[in-house]
Amino acid sequence: MTAEVVSALDPSRGGLFVDCTVGAGGHARVLLQAGADRVLGLDRDAEALPVAATTLRPWTDRVDLAHADFRALDDVLDDRGIGDIDGGALADLGLSSLQIDGDGRGFSFRRDEPLDMRMNRRTGPTAADLLRDAPESEIADVIHGYGEDRYARRIARGLVATRKREPLTSTGQLSDAVRRAVPRGHRQRIHPATRTFQALRIWVNRELDGLDAWVPAVFRRLRAGARLAIISFHSLEDRIVKHALRGLEQKAGIAIKVLTKRPARPTEAEVLRNPRARSAKLRAAERLA
Repeated sequence: MTAEVVSALDPSRGGLFVDCTVGAGGHARVLLQAGADRVLGLDRDAEALPVAATTLRPWTDRVDLAHADFRALDDVLDDRGIGDIDGGALADLGLSSLQIDGDGRGFSFRRDEPLDMRMNRRTGPTAADLLRDAPESEIADVIHGYGEDRYARRIARGLVATRKREPLTSTGQLSDAVRRAVPRGHRQRIHPATRTFQALRIWVNRELDGLDAWVPAVFRRLRAGARLAIISFHSLEDRIVKHALRGLEQKAGIAIKVLTKRPARPTEAEVLRNPRARSAKLRAAERLA
């Protein structure tokens, strides 16, 4: 959604822009091409930063990359002596293509590989670790809450039965166990393991933790006239972002204006080029004072 990002953030105004999930650097590159003076790029995935550095090599003197979670924005800015962001900020909360396509990451059921799912492979338990240790009730709650799967209880029961026979250590094992747990007559437009994989990924990476507090925290660092754009890929994230923006708009203190009463969606042409973009939603707001 590069065109939508440029429209929402308007980098032609110049200034510092922070790409809080820089990934391979695609959005950061577009911001620089469209007029941003500087870009500070963050990513919790250390493996993404060398790729971003290559993408952004023509603007090396105007780019600063940091290995950090987007929720650590305050710390990154403070470490660099940056008080205000005068251009804008962007967060693309979805998985990057680097993570989906990368060997051994464990995000996809389309390849049989280790069940990792960590965005930052330097820290924290893997999906295999959590599935090994968590009680059935917790696994069911995760699949229901983060995956919104109607068969969460059955799937959790099936996963626990499977781990009693053998450790769940690969994406293929997980996918097969979920498929066995879902009733055969239940037809879906998507693979039966899709929601379980989403739920476990959110669980492993604590993706929703602190998101509601992070949105106002960004606006505290934005200068009047600067904007924030957030791209989400599932209803749980989008709901949190929507309510956080609405709450700020109605709250005294930081004055903001929501620029997207309805979220921007990718065009049909983009979805044809990149089917992974089909569920993307972009919301944006501007700090007024």
